[in-house]
Amino acid sequence: MTSKPTIGILGGGLMGAGIAHVFAAAGHPVRVFEPISEVRASLRTRVSTALAAFDQDAALADLLTPCEDLGDAVSRADYVTEAAPEKLELKRAIFADLVRLAPASAILASNTSVIPIHRIADGLPTAERIIGTHWWNPAALIPLVEVVQSARTSPATVRTTMDLLASVGKSPAHIQKDVPGFVANRLQHALWREAISMVAEGICDAATLDACVKNSFGLRLPVLGPLENADLVGLDLTLDIHKTIMPELNSLPRPNPYLESKVASGQLGFKTGEGFRTWSPEEIRTLREQLAAHLLKARRERVGT
Repeated sequence: MTSKPTIGILGGGLMGAGIAHVFAAAGHPVRVFEPISEVRASLRTRVSTALAAFDQDAALADLLTPCEDLGDAVSRADYVTEAAPEKLELKRAIFADLVRLAPASAILASNTSVIPIHRIADGLPTAERIIGTHWWNPAALIPLVEVVQSARTSPATVRTTMDLLASVGKSPAHIQKDVPGFVANRLQHALWREAISMVAEGICDAATLDACVKNSFGLRLPVLGPLENADLVGLDLTLDIHKTIMPELNSLPRPNPYLESKVASGQLGFKTGEGFRTWSPEEIRTLREQLAAHLLKARRERVGT
C-alpha cells in the first residue's frame, strides 16, 4: 500500500494525461476526472504507452483511476491540479467546485499558462491554498513547472508544491509575482512577437527565420540563458547594442495584424496544413518525431538512463 499523497487531476487530454504520467511514474495514486467517455476510456492505455516509451514501468499506469464524476476524483485527494481549457470563467467555475468537493487541506493548483492566479481565486474563501503550476507540453518530458504564487497563496502551499514537484523529478521555479504569462511564456511570446513582425515586414520568410534561430542562439539555450549570455558578452556591449536595436523592435500592444489575418483565413498551422508555412502530412509527422526524439534524449541524459 502506497503512502504517497493522492493526486487529483481535472482533464484527461494531452496535458492531463502527461501530468498523470509523471505522478504515476513516481508511485502516486492518481484519480483523473474526464467527462468525455472516449478520452476517459483511453487514458490508461495512453499513459502506459508513454511510460514504456520512456523506459519506465508500463504497469504503473494501473495507479490511474479514470473518473466520470468530479467529486469521485477529488474527494480523497491531497493535491489537485486542473488541466482545463484556457478560459477564465471556466477555471473560476472549476475552482469553486474544487473548494466545495476537495478536502479542506488539499492544495488546489491550476495549470494555466497565462492567466494570473489571483483572477482564478478571486472571491473564493480558501485562496491561500490555490496556486499556479504551469506545466510545459509535453508534460512528461519538459522539466520546468512554474509555481506561481498569488498575493493570497500561503508560503506553506508554495513549499509543499515545490517539494512535491521536485520529488517527482520536475524542476519547479518559484514565480513570486502573479503576472500574465509568468516568466517563460512572457519570454517566448516576446520572441514570437518580433518573429511574426519580421516575417510580416518582409525581412525574411518563416523558414529562414526559424533556421536563423535554430542555427545560432538556439544552440546555446540549453546551457546559456539570456542573462547569462549578457554577462558573458559584457553588459557594456549589451548596452551599446540595445541603444541601436531597441527603437527598432516591434512594440505593438496587441496581436500582429498579420497573425490575425492568418487566423481569419483559416491558416492555423499543423491542424490545417498551412500557417506561417505550408506543411505536408509527412513534414508534420517528421517534425513531431524529431521533437519527441530530441526531448526524450535530453530526458535520458538528465536522469542518467
